[in-house]
Amino acid sequence: MPELLGYKINKQPLESIDFSTIKIINTINPHSYCTAKKDTVFMEALKNSDILLPDGIGIVWAERVLNGNSIKKIAGFDIFMFLMRNLNEKSGSCFFLGASEETLKKIEEKVKVDFPNIKVHSYSPPYKPEFSKADSELMCDNVNAVKPNVLFVGMTAPKQEKWVHLNKKQLFADNICSIGAVFDFYAGNVKRSSPFWIALGLEWLPRFLNEPRRLAKRNLVSTPLFILEVIKHKFLKL
Repeated sequence: MPELLGYKINKQPLESIDFSTIKIINTINPHSYCTAKKDTVFMEALKNSDILLPDGIGIVWAERVLNGNSIKKIAGFDIFMFLMRNLNEKSGSCFFLGASEETLKKIEEKVKVDFPNIKVHSYSPPYKPEFSKADSELMCDNVNAVKPNVLFVGMTAPKQEKWVHLNKKQLFADNICSIGAVFDFYAGNVKRSSPFWIALGLEWLPRFLNEPRRLAKRNLVSTPLFILEVIKHKFLKL
């Protein structure tokens, strides 16, 4: 089957993608797949991505089992660093939408050191389960005032992907990338798993051990359900 459980997963390395023609960049993992089955707007957002990256060893495994393809896991942090390096080479601009003012300040200070050629802007939206029309208009206005080359959205999934999907026609940015926890990783609020665990395909394990209650549903519920889904499609053709 050409698609993975109904999703067009990117199979190219980041270096081979022409980002000049890309608009919406999202990631998918077993938990977001299971969440989207119960959330039609989230599902639409993922399926309408211009690029949907395999952010999870479970997606890599499923692609191999269902389609016989060997693909590489591309985490949100990977696409973030790739785009930032490109922007730095081109003296481009980026916009961080999401997180607290404190976190955004940390990000801006770190970007100045790591990527001195990038013009960086940010806006901290109100903390709400859902944004009002006025909230969204203000968020779009802040982004459109600078028309960044890349808009990074970090408001956790599925909130961020759904917001982008519903507001993409009002946003003026060359690329829009939802990267969730990357804001906290880059700011230093949360420590990312070491390269050792990442290389083993177990990036999730240290995070789960550090925050078992918060990540229990993701790792103990969604992952088994996703495995079952793949098995059903492979052997039962359901």
